[in-house]
Amino acid sequence: MVKVTIGGKEKEYPIGTSYETIANEYQGEYQDLIALVYVNGKMTELQKTLEKSCAISFITLHESAGHKTYVRTATFLLLKAVYDILGAEEAAKIKVEFAIGKGYYCSSGEVEFSPKLAEQINERMKELVKADLPIKKETYPIDYAVGLFKEKGMVDKEELFRYRRSSTVNVYELDGYFDYFYGHMLPSTGYVKYFKVSYYESGLILNLPERHEPKLIEEFKPRQKLFETLRQASDWGRKLGIDTVGDLNDQICAGNISEVILVQEALQERRIGEIAEEIASRGGVKFVMIAGPSSSGKTTFSHRLSIQLRTYGLTPHPIAVDDYFVDRDKTPKDENGEYNFECLEAIDLEQFNKDMCDLLAGKEVELPTFNFKIGKREYRGNKKRLGEDDILVIEGIHSLNDKMSHSLPNSSKYKIYISALTSLNIDDHNRIPTTDGRLIRRMVRDARTRGTAAKRTIQMWSSVRRGEEENIFPFQESADAFFNSALIYELAVLKQFAEPLLFEISKEEPEYYEAKRLLKFLDYFLGVSSENLPNNSIVREFVGGSCFNV
Repeated sequence: MVKVTIGGKEKEYPIGTSYETIANEYQGEYQDLIALVYVNGKMTELQKTLEKSCAISFITLHESAGHKTYVRTATFLLLKAVYDILGAEEAAKIKVEFAIGKGYYCSSGEVEFSPKLAEQINERMKELVKADLPIKKETYPIDYAVGLFKEKGMVDKEELFRYRRSSTVNVYELDGYFDYFYGHMLPSTGYVKYFKVSYYESGLILNLPERHEPKLIEEFKPRQKLFETLRQASDWGRKLGIDTVGDLNDQICAGNISEVILVQEALQERRIGEIAEEIASRGGVKFVMIAGPSSSGKTTFSHRLSIQLRTYGLTPHPIAVDDYFVDRDKTPKDENGEYNFECLEAIDLEQFNKDMCDLLAGKEVELPTFNFKIGKREYRGNKKRLGEDDILVIEGIHSLNDKMSHSLPNSSKYKIYISALTSLNIDDHNRIPTTDGRLIRRMVRDARTRGTAAKRTIQMWSSVRRGEEENIFPFQESADAFFNSALIYELAVLKQFAEPLLFEISKEEPEYYEAKRLLKFLDYFLGVSSENLPNNSIVREFVGGSCFNV
């Protein structure tokens, strides 16, 4: 028997008792399903067993780590269902590509999906859940794992493991189906009760609950502009021969990374030129409204778009919506009593609309500057009048929300949504969340420009994400143009800047396991020097050396 401390109280259990057994005892005290446990502060799967005395706390599906575990396990079930219906060869060709809202898009170059097949897969997944089959994890030597996946036609995993520094790899098995996953897994199929598989755009959508509502499956809402932008990014990657991290590492080893960088930068510049051409040809556009989530590279994009607009004879002028913040004493507060700078009410909408309408009418306007030190707007003689070829480039979190510019005619506005929409996968079945790429970008920039520790960036990230969910994502489909600022090579460059920052977080700090997760993620990449980056690259906004004032 060993002693286990749970919630400050000690209990005794036989050695070899699974953490799942213990979790089941305490499940009644939690509203949401227990997915993982902390054992002496270390995140652990429920499948594992007691070996010695320890302290335990529980992680539910409501928490980020628990929700990611649910998504991972549901993906495993989908792949197993395809394996059962179509066979091993077809299952190996499925690619889990990207997230669209609450849905995860899966495609295949060779499997012909249909609504009927999607329904068959959905029903097979339900059968697997009802059977409550165990999900087993085995640790194999790298060479054995490579041989296993080569035999099963999973070339992407063979390439990925070629660059793995560890001598072993964890492989999951579900009723004869083997796969590799980056991260933890639930103990059995019976845990994945909420999902819906449907047909969408020649592929499948695996619709899953959000972590805030882990039992709620909302109807999938297509976001066609987002989908087309993500699919274009995937197509660009395929043209470069880079679908996965293993492919990228191959290009680095072959000495081709300089060419990859130049091609990727050229593709982005071409897209910026296309947007500028559309603005110039539309006629009557006086306000270019740019919005996107944190660390999307909005500042660099604005500069590069302004340069392209100049090639069409237009004269762009930047306007920061932040200069229209209400004075600090009028700023709304959130439920915790903290200033909420991200809500629409934090902006003086009437003054902003008055100034913009006056500019549109040809009047001279003195624009404000917000003094963040004293929390007040100031007027410092920044006067502006719009000429025939003048155009305002307005960047702000609410720029896509028509309530912010309610007085301006729609014909005078051109709205752009920008985000770092990562299309690169770890392997075919392990996608890279776009939020991870943006978090690493922000961590590197915060440390360089503000001296902010990675611990603090991680602490703030959930609040940042909440603001994006409320104020940006609901309006993205209203944009006239999408711009994807992610570059297929960037994580190999950011790696060398991010790793030292993450290693500074000690085991005693709550942010340690998020730091450990990101370090494990970055370990898949071979490093690339930033020396070869163009000085106008969006990546320069984060690592430094930009020709723009960013």
